[in-house]
Amino acid sequence: MEFILASNNRKKIEELRAILAHAGHTVISQAEAGLELAVEETGETFAENALLKAAAVVERTGRPAIADDSGLVVEALDGAPGVYSARYGGDACETDADRYRLLLKRMEGVGDRRAAFVSAIACVFPNRDILRAEGVWRGRILEAPEGEGGFGYDPVFYVPEEGLTAAELAAERKNQISHRARALRKFIKKLEKYYADK
Repeated sequence: MEFILASNNRKKIEELRAILAHAGHTVISQAEAGLELAVEETGETFAENALLKAAAVVERTGRPAIADDSGLVVEALDGAPGVYSARYGGDACETDADRYRLLLKRMEGVGDRRAAFVSAIACVFPNRDILRAEGVWRGRILEAPEGEGGFGYDPVFYVPEEGLTAAELAAERKNQISHRARALRKFIKKLEKYYADK
C-alpha cells in the first residue's frame, strides 16, 4: 500500500519510510505527491493534530494518507512542551537546538527529570475510514546535550535501557524502539486487520 505522509519534515519522512518499508508499505512525501500543504495544528492533543493533517491530505489528493504528530512530554513541566514541541519558545526559538536549550534552562535545578516522547499516528482513507495508534517512549532529560544524530529533542533525551541519548542511538536501533516505532507497530497490526476484514 502507498501512503502520502502528511508532513514536510524530512527526518520524520525518513523514519516512517524506513519503518513501514519492513511491513511492505510505501511512503511518499507531500512534495513527491505534488502537494504543497501546511496544516495548522489547532488540536489540543497529538491524536487530534495527526488526524487534522492526514484528513487534509486526503481531501486534497483523494489518496490514503498517514500523519504522525509527536512531541516531548516532561513531567516536571506539567507535560510541556507537549503539542507545542516543534514551536516551543515561539519565534525566539528558530532551531531544534534553540528549543532544547530553552527546555534545559527551564529544567535547571529540577530533580524530577522524567519525560516521554509520544507519537500519535492517524491514517485516513479516501472513504473516510480512520485508523489510529499511539506510542510512548520513556526516558529522562539530561542536563546537557549529548550526541549528533536524530532531530528535535533527541540530544537531551536519555534512554536508560540503552545507556545513550536518542541522538546517540544508531538510526536502525532508534527505528526499533522509539515512540514512532511503537506507534507504527500498533498501526501496522490495525492496518493488517483492516484489510483482512475487507
